[in-house]
Amino acid sequence: MVLMTTSDLPLKRIARGKVRDVYEVDADRLLLVATDRVSAYDVVMAEPIPMKGAVLTQVSAWWFRQLGDLVKHHMIAADADEIIAAVPALKGHRAALVGRAMLCRRGTVFPIECVIRGYLSGSAWREYAKSGTLAGETLPGGLEESSRLDPPIFSPATKAESGHDENITIGRMREVLGSDVTSELERLTRQIYTKGRDVAARHGIIIADTKFEFGHTRAGEIILIDEVMTPDSSRFWPADGYQPGRPQPSFDKQPLRDWLDVERHADRWNGDAPPPRLPAEVVEATSKRYLEAYRRLTGADLRVS
Repeated sequence: MVLMTTSDLPLKRIARGKVRDVYEVDADRLLLVATDRVSAYDVVMAEPIPMKGAVLTQVSAWWFRQLGDLVKHHMIAADADEIIAAVPALKGHRAALVGRAMLCRRGTVFPIECVIRGYLSGSAWREYAKSGTLAGETLPGGLEESSRLDPPIFSPATKAESGHDENITIGRMREVLGSDVTSELERLTRQIYTKGRDVAARHGIIIADTKFEFGHTRAGEIILIDEVMTPDSSRFWPADGYQPGRPQPSFDKQPLRDWLDVERHADRWNGDAPPPRLPAEVVEATSKRYLEAYRRLTGADLRVS
């Protein structure tokens, strides 16, 4: 599979994120292309991670197929040949699509990320350790890092164009979206996470937290969009090594973060762009971590052709 840091397709590109390039197909459809770009600490690295884009796209496609009975979603196709049949302008660009592209229904994105936390980790743990709160709201006392949260906590966040997203209260979400939409998005978020958590647990994976994005069609139908329970949008922990009271190993870009932390602590990188060059062994270890997440979750090795 060809490594891709940027895509160049005969469609109008309307957005370029840290990982995905978004193209307009027509008034009702978009094409999402997950490149192999990787970011850490809000900086995009120069080196791509082999197979990363395919993992993100195919994990999302796998989940969309699992979740069809719970929520409407935007996926039309994630198979290159099906995409080309639906969008003939892409004929001759199969190599750029295979594994990593998804044809989607178009919708208007709600400007709130629906984060749900089943375990206390990351920014939530840091706030709790400092003040006993999450987004300013008090949590029960005596929790440890990586403690299970039962029931899970719905913790919306603003969508930042750059930098970190900001945790907000549900009250603030109501002010932005209205009470009815907020209630429906929380309901869907909890249902999707519960199913995802239970499915992943059968495969030896803890989904500690995750974030969902939703949009609405021109007819007003709410749909699940973007990526779903991938190693980039979630914390995947191996269940057989789980132990509260400490950080957990994860199936994501942790080898990259660990190496960059060493560089920062050694004063070889100040955290701003441009980042340091990644050693080949870090790139390889990160790629293997993504592929292992796919294999554990789906029960099969990722093969694209």
